[in-house]
Amino acid sequence: MAQDYIRTMPVGISLARRKLYDVHLDPWLLLALAVVGVFGLVVLNSAAHGDRTILNNQMLRLGVAFGAMLLAAQVNPRVYLRWSPALYVAGLTMLVVVLVVGTTAKGAQRWLDLPLLPRFQPSEIMKLAVPLAIAWYLHERPLPPSWRDLGVSIALFTVPAGLIFLQPDLGTALLVAGGGMAVVLLSGVRWRIPLAGMGLAVAAAPLLWLAMRDYQRGRVLTFLDPERDPLGDGWNIIQSKTALGSGGFAGKGIGDGTQSQLEFLPESRTDFIIAVIGEELGLIGVTLLLALYLVVVTRALLIAVRAQDTFGRLGAGGLTLVFFAYVFVNIAMVSGLLPVVGVPLPLVSYGGTSAITLLVGFGIVMAIHTHRRW
Repeated sequence: MAQDYIRTMPVGISLARRKLYDVHLDPWLLLALAVVGVFGLVVLNSAAHGDRTILNNQMLRLGVAFGAMLLAAQVNPRVYLRWSPALYVAGLTMLVVVLVVGTTAKGAQRWLDLPLLPRFQPSEIMKLAVPLAIAWYLHERPLPPSWRDLGVSIALFTVPAGLIFLQPDLGTALLVAGGGMAVVLLSGVRWRIPLAGMGLAVAAAPLLWLAMRDYQRGRVLTFLDPERDPLGDGWNIIQSKTALGSGGFAGKGIGDGTQSQLEFLPESRTDFIIAVIGEELGLIGVTLLLALYLVVVTRALLIAVRAQDTFGRLGAGGLTLVFFAYVFVNIAMVSGLLPVVGVPLPLVSYGGTSAITLLVGFGIVMAIHTHRRW
């Protein structure tokens, strides 16, 4: 067992790749993530109307996020395996504490203020803890999982997702549940089981409707008919679809978008930044970004497939699909295919919390790959 992660480089590997592997970084995944980050800075500079303060802040946040990824990559995967249950329990405990004594802002009770620590959202921890905890639970059990193990795995992601929904934070609850469900699907369950689960979810939709806050119900109604309140709740989605469509094939050019530059488009630096890309860079720009995301997801899933144990395969696969969920939900939200739930576009939207969470996840993925026995 002690020899499982001793690395001997394959013959013919380049010096540059060897040096990156020495610091436990996968060159292709690192390059793809870096290009996405640079692409995001270019678009953000336009969305911020050249405000250097915003651009410098984002560069600093991305620097911290990539540094956190580097640190996460240095940790042996056996450490993640050993401490995944503790991380999960700690995160779940903090979610309960948030509901009792958490800090409220903008009508949501999502933050904790602890001594000597900056304000943070425990729900961000669960985006990493849930996939790792389910991978830990399943790693020594026969796959596909039994009904008992499947039930425990589902409970491991539905409980924290439910607590996050109560804050209320529907977007993060969906991402946490999606990360857990991804691990369950990767464990080899038959497709009829998740399909049956989706049927039960649809049947339970009326109960979810009753549990929603008024503003959440408004978002669903706006999703179904944005024109019902075009100057109020429907404004965001109407303007975002207008911006996306007006860019055409090649776009209007960086800094020349009317919807974003004249501030018709709300949240153009954060949740709706893909609309800025569509307007100013057109179909070409959106396709380029999607291609970069595809490279990231494909490389990370390849690492998951090549992992040498069940924990590595399920953990790396689950963390990768959390990233995919961010991309899918954001783009579907902005284009009117899903209700607006406040999910940023990974490494492109202004902000640092999601970037740190996602890049730490990719640091863990790289650790699983670069500590493996060749």
